[in-house]
Amino acid sequence: MTTWKIEGCTVADAADMARNNMSAFWEDPTWILLWPKDITKEFLIKQAEKRYPRLLLRDRDVTRHQKAVDPATGALVGYARWVLPAGRSTTADGSPEWASAQAPDVDDDERKRFGELAESAWWNGNKEMRHIDDKNDIVMDRILSERSYIKLDYLAVHPENKGKGIATALVQSGIKHAEEIGVPIFVMSYKAGRGVYERLGFKEVERIIQDDTEYGGKGEYGTYFMIYDRGMSQAA
Repeated sequence: MTTWKIEGCTVADAADMARNNMSAFWEDPTWILLWPKDITKEFLIKQAEKRYPRLLLRDRDVTRHQKAVDPATGALVGYARWVLPAGRSTTADGSPEWASAQAPDVDDDERKRFGELAESAWWNGNKEMRHIDDKNDIVMDRILSERSYIKLDYLAVHPENKGKGIATALVQSGIKHAEEIGVPIFVMSYKAGRGVYERLGFKEVERIIQDDTEYGGKGEYGTYFMIYDRGMSQAA
């Protein structure tokens, strides 16, 4: 099996991230309900490409971005976004925690340009879907308030690259860092990713199953709240 390289992301990765991420979520039967029926995957990829440079620079103090890279081709084949808990964004000497996964900063002119580019993107989902995650948000906020966690906020692998151990490699990278600093990991998983987390030692602590037929879905929208805390003190 290929040993995927795990590296930090830069604004130069925006186009590859957009294609990887939008292609991955286009396969999700509930996620695609967010968009009007005449919106295409290619259109969303173009819009995401405009938005991603600003996203990579937003909340740099706590947000970390990683890409999985094919060592043979240099192609981006997977992406993960992590959020550090309050008070754990720097090391004892004041340098950034997990600096290798912090997107490099840019100058003010570039920030302005990326902001304008992001504002030019179309990103208007179906308004009737806006409340589908209300119950999930309540549970997630409660869990995150009970203890400090590194939050795995986003994980995506292009459909053409699924089943190759890419998601596993990205999650293992986060586990390695979490164990080094003694902070557990929280993730709200969808059904497609649940098996990966279970194999790596995450435990389900809660789940919510909703009926999405009122939005035009196939019936089940499941979210699984999972934690990795092997060998970590409850006081972490």
